[in-house]
Amino acid sequence: MSENVNLGKKVFFLHPSAVIQNRVIAELAQEEFEVYSIKDEVKLKDQLVKYPDSLVFACINEGLKSDGWEKWIRETMADQATANVGIGVITLSDNEADRQKYTEQLKVKCGYIVIKSNIAQFNRQMAIILNHCEAKGRRKFIRLSTEGDTNTTVNIPMSGTFLNGHIRDISVVGFSCNFTEDPELAKNKLFPAVQLRLHSQLLNVEAIAYGSRAEDDKKTYVMLFSQKVDSDERSKIRKFIHATLQARMDHELR
Repeated sequence: MSENVNLGKKVFFLHPSAVIQNRVIAELAQEEFEVYSIKDEVKLKDQLVKYPDSLVFACINEGLKSDGWEKWIRETMADQATANVGIGVITLSDNEADRQKYTEQLKVKCGYIVIKSNIAQFNRQMAIILNHCEAKGRRKFIRLSTEGDTNTTVNIPMSGTFLNGHIRDISVVGFSCNFTEDPELAKNKLFPAVQLRLHSQLLNVEAIAYGSRAEDDKKTYVMLFSQKVDSDERSKIRKFIHATLQARMDHELR
C-alpha cells in the first residue's frame, strides 16, 4: 500500500560521504524534505518494505564495492515489496561506463548525479530531482509529532503568571500544545514572549492562538508563529525536526 501522498516520501542517502552528510542532507532538511542518512544497506531494506514509496540515493563511492552496489540495487528493484522505491545514484566521477550501467542497464528512476565542488549547485540539482519525484507529496512543511516527549514544552507569560504546557506537534509554521488546566486562550490573541523548549534548545518566539480542539479529555491549542519569528529561529526548528526524525529512524534500525 502506498504512503499517504499528503505526507510525502522518505528520502534515504545510503552510505553518504561527510560532504553529503553535513552539507547536502542538512540543506535539504532546511528545504522541508524528509531526509535520512543510513549506513547499513541490509537494515535499510527492512525500512523500504515499511515505506515502499521511499526514495534512495546510493552514494556509490562509499560503503560497497561496485559489484556490491549493483547487486543491492538489482535485488531491491526485483523484490516486489520494494519495487516501487525510487533509486538514484550519487558519484564523485562522471564515468561513462558507470553512467550507462546505472541508467541504461539497471534503469534507476532517480538519475545518475555527479557531485562536484559547487555544493550549492548540487543542492539545487537535488531539490529539482526530489520535486520531480514528488518527495513532498502535497504537504509544504514537515510536522513532527512530539506526543509523549516530556522534553518539548512551552512556557507562556500571561496575567502575571506563567502557563506551562506540553508541545504535541511542531512545524516551522507553528505548534499545538495543551496544559494541565485549560487557560482558555482567546482565538487570535497574540503572545509576544513564548518560550519553547526543544530538548536542550530554548527558543523565544511570538505566536498567535489560532484555535483549539478537544483531544483525550483535554483542549489542545493550535499556535501559529507570527512574521516576527525570523529565519534563524525557523532554521533551528527545522534542525530540531530533522535531528529528531533521524534519531527515531536510528532507533528503528537497531
